[in-house]
Amino acid sequence: MAATKIFPITATEYKAIAYIANPEKTDGGRLIHTYGCSDEPSQASLDFDEVRLMGTGQSTVLSQHFIQSFAPGEITPEKALEVGIELADKLLHGEYQYFLAVHTDTDHIHVHCIFNNTNQFSGRTFETLENRKSDPSAAKLLRFSDEICRMHHLSVIEDHRSTKGMSHYEWSMEQINLSWKAKLKHTIDQVVKVSEDFNDFLQKCADFGVLVDYNPNHKIDLKFMLAEQKERNPRAKMTRARTLGWNYETKQITERIEKMKFYADYTPRIKIIRTASEKFLQSKGLTNWADRQNMKEASKAMNELAKHGMTADEVHQAAQIAFVHRMELMDELKFINVQLKEIDEQIALITQLQKYKPIHDRLKTLTGKAKKKFLDDCRYELDEYQKAAKKLKKRYTDGVLPTLDLLERKKTALIQERSEKDMQFKAADEESKSLSKSAHTLEKFLENSQERSEEEQRRKKKKNGDLE
Repeated sequence: MAATKIFPITATEYKAIAYIANPEKTDGGRLIHTYGCSDEPSQASLDFDEVRLMGTGQSTVLSQHFIQSFAPGEITPEKALEVGIELADKLLHGEYQYFLAVHTDTDHIHVHCIFNNTNQFSGRTFETLENRKSDPSAAKLLRFSDEICRMHHLSVIEDHRSTKGMSHYEWSMEQINLSWKAKLKHTIDQVVKVSEDFNDFLQKCADFGVLVDYNPNHKIDLKFMLAEQKERNPRAKMTRARTLGWNYETKQITERIEKMKFYADYTPRIKIIRTASEKFLQSKGLTNWADRQNMKEASKAMNELAKHGMTADEVHQAAQIAFVHRMELMDELKFINVQLKEIDEQIALITQLQKYKPIHDRLKTLTGKAKKKFLDDCRYELDEYQKAAKKLKKRYTDGVLPTLDLLERKKTALIQERSEKDMQFKAADEESKSLSKSAHTLEKFLENSQERSEEEQRRKKKKNGDLE
């Protein structure tokens, strides 16, 4: 699904264009498209200036900048460029110069488009002509984006009303399953995988862009925040580990690091359900000090344990193992998505090569003035052919390209595998949540029971002392 944003530029227009044109973000400049201006940033800004000089001159806004962000793995860079151009053309209907670029440097592909605020035909401003109260440009941009995404069979956000109160960035990240909390949890999971122990984990958090505040003397001993979140919002507060979930508290992170080392060899033991219940109910202090509400929650937890056929003593370890298994499946799904993205890119390049090959072959047969004229007339097509050929040569050094049919078959097989893995992941995710909740409930229940027992003993000692 695509999220959109639009905002005005009142200064440093050249720097803004230079930023979106960065070769490191646009695959060496391959993912850039311009209309009515140069594809060189400084010249593009001068081209905008020429049109503005002929305008009404009544606005402090130099240009407008819109962003269109897509869900991870949903679209290829080439497709995003196509969709972005369609959106720019639909919004600006050929009356405003624009500089458009697709960025691939993050896990979600996104389109940047900077366009002149002055209409190149009437000289009037974009705000005057297009940003009306009855139909503001932001709403129009979003509506057009949704229409184009549907045409290209891309997902769209059907209900935008639930985004009220969020910043655009928070909203867009939430809609493409990249909320701050989800992204933070995922990043912490990656740190856990490469850590030797908890101290190593704390040190490696910085390498993964995670700020961490650990104080074992405080009741709330562990807090996290993404460094990029702090950069975007200096007033943002750190998130308590407990808020992220039971699996992100100090004790659980420590144990998860250990579980990663022997996960592959783990085989859950099966116990008789009756034995599990008896063991739990016979635990010292539980039946004496449990109040009704705690007992009710504990009973729910025991019912969950009965489903898995394990004892109360086993649930803590099983919850950790289930969570690690969930992480493994998530990584497998990500790898499949990477493979699918790679195949989509190959299909796009080979299709592009085949599309322009007749023109390239035609050029070889010409000489002299005919060749020069053909070069001038077909410069774009020949450039596109060379770009595709160059990229494919890097992928296939032996010069042997796979057929489109073979790539499509591989893609179909991967999509089927992803569907099966997704079902396994959902089951593992449900099991992990269930076991984690049960382990957390029993852990708190035992702590409360122990506290009650100690309090009662203190009261008895005090009473006995008074009697003496």
